[in-house]
This record gives sequence, structure tokens and C-alpha cells, in this order.
Amino acid sequence: MLNKFYKRIHNKYSRFFKFIFFIRYLFAIFFISTSLFLSIPNFFNYEKKVELIKNHVFKNYKFKIIKLEKIKFRTFPVPNLELSNVQVNIKNSEIILDIKNLTIFPKLISIYNFEKFQTNKISLKNNSTVLEASNFMILMKNLFEQKSKLSLSNLDLSITNNNKFILNLENISFANYGYNKNLIQGRIFGKKFKTSIDDNLKNINFKLKGSGVNAFVNFDNNKKQDFISGIFGVKILNTKLKLNFNYNKKILEIKNSYFRSKNFSFNNKALITLNPFLKIHSRLEVEEFDPKLFNNLKLIKLLEKKDLLKKININNEINFKSNKFTSNLIDNLNLKVDLAYGRMNYVKKLSFSDNFSQCKGNINLLEDYPLLFFDCYITAKDKQKFLKFFSIKTKEKNKTFELNVIGSLNILSQRINFKSITVNDDYNASKEDLLYFKDTYERILIDKNLISIFNKRKIKEFIQEVS
Repeated sequence: MLNKFYKRIHNKYSRFFKFIFFIRYLFAIFFISTSLFLSIPNFFNYEKKVELIKNHVFKNYKFKIIKLEKIKFRTFPVPNLELSNVQVNIKNSEIILDIKNLTIFPKLISIYNFEKFQTNKISLKNNSTVLEASNFMILMKNLFEQKSKLSLSNLDLSITNNNKFILNLENISFANYGYNKNLIQGRIFGKKFKTSIDDNLKNINFKLKGSGVNAFVNFDNNKKQDFISGIFGVKILNTKLKLNFNYNKKILEIKNSYFRSKNFSFNNKALITLNPFLKIHSRLEVEEFDPKLFNNLKLIKLLEKKDLLKKININNEINFKSNKFTSNLIDNLNLKVDLAYGRMNYVKKLSFSDNFSQCKGNINLLEDYPLLFFDCYITAKDKQKFLKFFSIKTKEKNKTFELNVIGSLNILSQRINFKSITVNDDYNASKEDLLYFKDTYERILIDKNLISIFNKRKIKEFIQEVS
């Protein structure tokens, strides 16, 4: 009975079973053929194909391979050619990129026909380069204008200016296809960052993770060669900066710049010459500031940078107009500072409560113990009103007050020397008086730091002491 059942199944489904048995041979043939197709290239001599591969990479990716240590074929996980310890030059630039592993993923048919070699994509792993700041945009433009698929991972980028180190970017990754298309990730200052860039390189957004730093750059549509302009903005916690810029490799122009923070806000415009040497013309319009900010100014560290001070050339003007509803000691301030080869000249004009003061002088920042020379005078139409500003009573009415002081100040030791002090036309301080004023000034006004001389209470105490 059982035999009849099997016989009936065999007669009814014999064609089906024959087809299944036939298919298994086809699978075996396909498997063997595919294995041979993918395995045979392992025995090819790719050293003879190097020039063809170089030409393809240069034509399709603008990478000129100038050094190559080894090339081999790998079947898994996807058939590819791995080039080891490669050095490439990016077309139309001086950029040299060192690549430990350059992987080419060829189209399957290209494995057997290098005369018509085609690729699906290439991958650059474990890369490094030293890049001049002026070439940074050239590198970015090359990456983003690639029409063929390209991915880059673990790039260490050292940026310099005139062969002097500026900063390092580490572990950079980038791909011009897939889910992370046009997304640059890596590390800067020891923190992870993420930068997204649109296809036409016009809008760039930057985020430094875990720091509250966000920035953006929007480039204008400029057709001029070697000229870049646009808008730059950055937010660091509660501090914001936004500006318009023009850049042509030699000059950086900053316009419509504004800076806002809790204790300091200003508008600014500047013209910065980068080559052949650094020169800065700047005009700063201060809206609000807290003098306590200067308590953290480290003059000693600044003066240690003598090599940098020699190279900076600055013409700077700072203006400040106090808000009527604030309690600032100064109503209006105009400060002009010129710095060249470490020597600084300055002229400071300020007004407070209808009184006027001006100081001018100079200082050589390259000296071991820099002396700030000053020639200052204060003039007030009404002495009573002048003293009243400091809450000091006097019976003298409608009497002018003119004070002229000449001397020098050691900004490191905070010691002052008076050369002369005159009041109106009837007083000229003697040597004994100058020594007395020196001791009183150092004891009261600069007992902590130079910024304390703007303390209204201390000024009152000093006037009462010497009156």
C-alpha cells in the first residue's frame, strides 16, 4: 500500500523533481563560475596596471598619485583594489595628501578589462596633510565638487599660515553620497564637531558638541577668482558675533560686525592686511562694557609674546558713549592706538559730567620692564561741580580747574613716577610733593591692579588725601 502511494507521487511529480535536481547543477555551476570570476584576479600582476589606475584616478577624482608602495586585489567583502602608503597631489594646487589605504571599488567587468577601467567609488582611510590656510577652501572645493562617489575617514589635518602652525583637525570623516552626504565630522581642540555643507558650498553650519558653540558661514555668489565674501556668525553660550566679510588672500575686510555678551557689546569694522605682513586698521564702537572684565587681563602673558608683538601693526580707534541710565564713570571716550614693531603710541580723550580729560604717550612693549609714558590734563569749567561729581564738598564756586600731569608707569610692578604736576597757573609741585603724590597714588589707586584707577570711590579718596 505504501509502495503504491510513493509510486503515485513519483508519477505525478516526476517532472517537478527532475527540474529541482537540474537546478542544483545550475546553482553549482553558477557558484563555481562566480568563485572563479572573483578569485582569478588575485593572481593578476597589478604592478603592470598601475599607470592605467593612476590615469583613471586623476581623470575622475583629480588626485594625481605621485607615490605608491603596494597594490593588491581583495575579494571580500566586496571586490576592490587596495593601494597602500599612497601620496597624492590634488589637481591645480600644492596640496599633498598622505594616504595609508586608498581603496578602489571597480565595476566587476573592469577587473578583466583595464583598458576600459571604471569604478563605483573610492575610499581614503588613515590620511594626513599639512595645509596652508589659503589652500583650505581648495581642498574643500575639490571634495565637494567630486562627481564620482568618494569617502574619506580618519584624516588628520594640520593648518598653517606661512609655515607657522595655527590648529589641528583630527579624525575627519566625509562622504559625498549616502545618509551622511556632505557631512564633515571630526575633532578640534579635543572636542567632537559636526559641519554640514550644502552642495554648492554656499552655506556651512558648524557645531562643537558639548561646548555650546554654533557657527555658520553664508558665502556670496562671486565670480571673481581668489575673492570670497559673505556673512559669518557664531554663538558661544550667551555670546553672539555676526559680521560681513570680504577676503582676497591678502586683505580681510570686516563690515557690519556686532558682538553681544552679558558684560560687553560693540560694533566694529576693520581692514586686515595679511601679506606681506600683518596690519590692522580697526574702528570699535563700544555700546556697553563692565570694567571688571579687565581684571582677568594677563599682561605678563601678553608681553611674553615678543615675537608676535614685533609683527603686528595696528591702527585702532575705540569710541564709547555711556547710556544715560547707567552709572559709568565715563560719559564719552575716544582712544586711538598705533602699534608698530612693539612700540605703541596712544591718545585718549574722555569726558565726564561736563569735564574733559586727555592723555597721550607711548610704551615699548618689547622691553623687559615696559614703561608707559603719559602726558595728561584735566580741565573743568566749574571746580565745585567737578568735585561734586566725586561727592566732595567745596565752597569754591565758578572757578576753573586745570590739572596737568606728566610721568611714567611701570605696568608690571605697578609703580608710578611723576615728572611734573601743575594746577592752574598757581601751583607747580615740588620734588617732595611729587614723592608724596607717588606714594599716595600707589597706595590708594593701584593697590590691586591698574583697572582700579577707574574706581570712583578710590578717586574720591585720593583727591581728599592730596587736597
